[in-house]
Amino acid sequence: MKSSLKWFAVLTTIVMLFILLGGALVTKTDSGMGCGRSWPLCNGQLIPDKITLELVIELSHRLVSGAGGFLVLLLSYMSWREIGHIREARFLSVLSFSFLLLQGLIGAAAVLWSQSDFVLALHFGISLISFASVFLLTLLIFEVDKKFEAEKLIVDKRMTFHIIGILIFSLVVVYTGALVRHTESSLICKDWPLCINDSPALPSNLYEWVQMGHRAIAGTIFLWVSYVTYIAHKHYKNQKVIYGGWIAAFILVLLQVIAGAFIIFSRQNLYIALSHALFIACFFGVMSYLMLLTSRSKKNALAQLKGSSSRSVNGQNEHDITTTLPAR
Repeated sequence: MKSSLKWFAVLTTIVMLFILLGGALVTKTDSGMGCGRSWPLCNGQLIPDKITLELVIELSHRLVSGAGGFLVLLLSYMSWREIGHIREARFLSVLSFSFLLLQGLIGAAAVLWSQSDFVLALHFGISLISFASVFLLTLLIFEVDKKFEAEKLIVDKRMTFHIIGILIFSLVVVYTGALVRHTESSLICKDWPLCINDSPALPSNLYEWVQMGHRAIAGTIFLWVSYVTYIAHKHYKNQKVIYGGWIAAFILVLLQVIAGAFIIFSRQNLYIALSHALFIACFFGVMSYLMLLTSRSKKNALAQLKGSSSRSVNGQNEHDITTTLPAR
């Protein structure tokens, strides 16, 4: 595989990560209206005459997203041409650009028309799917040179269930986390992990329910990933890609939980909040790759079964032929 395509894929993946973090930065700094109700221009101007911090953050995010769109479109075309023979490549090429375009349209709609917090919370999840698609394309490009074994893996039904379940459940974690940001519920609970505030009773308002709902869901996925990592340690050490993927997933989800706690302890430090978004993006990318490997596993298992049946039939045929030969 050409090194130029590899470097371009890595560059596009990094830019997609910046788009994700840029969106989180816009939300965290309340810069969504930095350019007013004007899109794609800023306050109706190509070059704004009044510069504010919110305007710089919002406009920078728009510019990076626009550049990312061109990069993803070009990477999709190059991937289609160079590795289109790989069954997942064309699907991921379409998926990555489609979801990036959808992300841009939702962002534009949020500027031009007011949207509810529950709709705006979808924005980060859509961006995450687009990022994961580009990330998987990059891994496929590197797989072509067979630098690591990822073609002959066999994943049993139990592990397949966990991978699919955690991947889907992680989108719920992402959505509820985005809802915490958009409803400005990050510091509604002064304590962690419980929301004691004035009394240890159940949440008393919508903001506390949003915050504690997210914490409960995040705690659930941490326990789930920890359990499956134990299974991988016990049964998948010989399949290094699967085993390494689960170790990476466990480390990332642990960092995610720690960052979530320190957001409360630091009273919403911006850098910690951005690291919180970074860890979940990387975690979702790892889980998406495990899902891709799982989709291959069934094909590999069928191929092995077919090969075993063929060898068995051939062996029987040879035995039949031998027993029917006349004695000399």
